Amino acid sequence: PMTTVRQPLAEMGMLAARTVLRLAKGERVESPRIELATELVVRDSAAARPTIG
Repeated sequence: PMTTVRQPLAEMGMLAARTVLRLAKGERVESPRIELATELVVRDSAAARPTIG
């Protein structure tokens, strides 16, 4: 299994929809950029670097 980054897709969709609705109403959006927490899911593809010698 490959190491991945888990993203909060439901929260991303909710915030995107809220932003679109605000813009459609002519409201101002505080910031065009929103940072959400992600989670690193470490699996078998992440291993220690092999030692030489």
